[in-house]
Amino acid sequence: MIEEESYKSKKRIRPDGKGKVTGKLRYLTDLSFPDMLYGKILRSKYPHARIHAIDTERAEQLPGVKAVVTYKDIQGLNGYGIVTPDQPVLCSDVVRYVGDAVATVAATSLEIAEHALTLIDVTYEELAVLDDPEKALSKEAPTLHPDGNVLHRAGYKKGDVTARFEKCAFIVEETYNVPRQMHAYMETEGGVVVPEEDGKLSIYMGTQHGYKDRFQLARILAMKEEDIRVVSSPMGGSFGGKDELNVQPYGALLAIATGCPVKIHQSRKESVISGIKRHPMRIKMKTGVDKDGKLIAHQVDILADTGAYSTLGPAILDFAVEHAAGPYMIDHVETSGLSVFTNNGVAGEFRGFGGNQITFALEGQLDRLADKIGVDPLEIRQRNIRQKADLGPMGHRIVENNGMDDTLQLIKKHIENKKAVEYLSTDKWKVRGMGTALAMHGGGLGYGRLDPAGGRMRLNKEGKIEIAFGFEEAGQGILSVIETIVTEELGCNVADLKIVIGDTNLVPSSGSTTASRGTSMVWTAIRKMKPAFQEKILRLASEIKGVDGENLRLGPGGVFDTSENCILTYQEAVLQARTEDFVVTTNFDFPTTPDPVDGGHYLYTFGATFAQVEIDLLTGKVKMIDLDQAIAAGPVVSQMGYVGQIEGGGVMALGYALMEDAIIDKGYYVTKNLDSYLIPSIEDVPFSMQTIAIENLEKGDVYGPRGVGEIGTVAVAPAIAQAIYNAIGYWVNRLPISSEEILFAANKRSEAEWEQVKV
Repeated sequence: MIEEESYKSKKRIRPDGKGKVTGKLRYLTDLSFPDMLYGKILRSKYPHARIHAIDTERAEQLPGVKAVVTYKDIQGLNGYGIVTPDQPVLCSDVVRYVGDAVATVAATSLEIAEHALTLIDVTYEELAVLDDPEKALSKEAPTLHPDGNVLHRAGYKKGDVTARFEKCAFIVEETYNVPRQMHAYMETEGGVVVPEEDGKLSIYMGTQHGYKDRFQLARILAMKEEDIRVVSSPMGGSFGGKDELNVQPYGALLAIATGCPVKIHQSRKESVISGIKRHPMRIKMKTGVDKDGKLIAHQVDILADTGAYSTLGPAILDFAVEHAAGPYMIDHVETSGLSVFTNNGVAGEFRGFGGNQITFALEGQLDRLADKIGVDPLEIRQRNIRQKADLGPMGHRIVENNGMDDTLQLIKKHIENKKAVEYLSTDKWKVRGMGTALAMHGGGLGYGRLDPAGGRMRLNKEGKIEIAFGFEEAGQGILSVIETIVTEELGCNVADLKIVIGDTNLVPSSGSTTASRGTSMVWTAIRKMKPAFQEKILRLASEIKGVDGENLRLGPGGVFDTSENCILTYQEAVLQARTEDFVVTTNFDFPTTPDPVDGGHYLYTFGATFAQVEIDLLTGKVKMIDLDQAIAAGPVVSQMGYVGQIEGGGVMALGYALMEDAIIDKGYYVTKNLDSYLIPSIEDVPFSMQTIAIENLEKGDVYGPRGVGEIGTVAVAPAIAQAIYNAIGYWVNRLPISSEEILFAANKRSEAEWEQVKV
């Protein structure tokens, strides 16, 4: 294996950090414009109903109301969705969940706009509510969409599972249930839409894909794409939740109707009702091993509640199917999955993209099998783990990488060190347990999906090296990544740079800011553009100064000779090169497997998680003591960004494991705000959170650093589940793990132990 040269400045402070921590940075929802109006959206009263009439007269007559817009005012396509535009912008005849929009209002104040919503009269006829995927699949269920209630079917099969189960020495069957998780970003959906004097439209709203938003909005508004500008950075968090359109169409429709800038910013309650969530899933697994613990057969059935509309539900199910066998080599596998429409809230993109759900179940199977055959949980993983030349989980070719085994060896040593430290409890009502789990996670959108990337590098009129990408800054630290890679690759200073992102008028299309692809794409793009960019400037310097270009290099502030003298500054180069074109662009695709498997990935990151919990036997409360992770993702570009992603992802996954569930009852959200939806606070963060980076790549690997935006979330829940078992002997099969469940299990165990004592 080789190790890429570490970036010297990978510990740099992120360029947008000071503005964020001091509050000086203006987010898109902070913007204001002259004559700005305020927009609000009327959402459905029912989870499923037919609309017979929409009467807006009373709202229109309210003083201060400047426009009331319904489906009748949409000039283009009344629908949106990244792949399938099946979600109405404004419903005309039927509503399918409580987040459906029926009308939208612009007024001179927020209070007037809110009051106007109460004056819109909608006549509904309630319809049967499908609040569960099983119910939606029944013969009696009403059809929610023209093609039925099944959004997507996915599967994978190799070998003969049925026959091989007969030869297994040990078999474990279990059903796992995972919840609907909320992204809970600090800045809810919102921003300002400004109609320009030339008839064009500027959208200042957070998104993860400005160009895709522009495409969708152009269809809705019946406008040319180039007449719509989307400014999408900076935004206050997304985690996948702003990958899809949210309030942009409503602000745009109102701005066109009024001719005024319109601010629309959802309250937390509005965000809960209308925003997408992580897919709830029911996962049935049957897994068998031989007497030595070698995995023989693995059967998986996935049922996903996708809610009322598609968004990226099919791709998420494909991802779960792909990762159903994870990093383990199993000769006989049969996986089937269904993503089903219901009248529940829309489920879609979320950090981990289906990997978190399936990994919780898969790692649970390995733990139960290890217990059944009497071996250490890490030992059964060692006997079955993939090695660097093995194929991917669907039998497809992937980039050679021994990262999975590397992380396993590291976490083995880590847990041995933890066990060597004796824990002496002074409280007889508190017990501790340790657990581990593994994960592999595919980066990029996968085989068969358009996954373009690109960038632009130029020396601009101010003598700055301008680097432009169509990415968005959503808090993940992409600016620091760009800054670090460019300065180290070109040898320039931060002061020499101008980074441009998040504005469709100023940047090339680089694909979406999703799927852990940003760092990899920046690294590849700069490597591709660097030779031509250097050559242009060095050739000019050579001609002007009469020096052999082979003896020149780029450096801080300009071009340097072999004596380390700056012979031409970047500003001088611009002034003296009146006709020189200092622009270099690149376009390429994220690397994909050459094998035709639906959504199959080529580049993977690998992770191993160690968790230690302390359980209060009187209350059932689970407290995190340690949450440490070993991650194999190639060379680290930004040390602080890397650790921040793994630690932040770990805490988010801690919430997924122990407290978060956006509960829906009969189609209505029971969880309506953050006062009834618990997320981890600083009090819940473990005392120890170590991130161990494995930077090795195999010889010949040309793909550089992988993204780490998701891998830190994937294996946390199963590691916590194993730690709970090791503490109180109880297998968890449902998330979040409630204190009541733990208390019941602990008491039941105590009763059983007391009975043994009496005997």
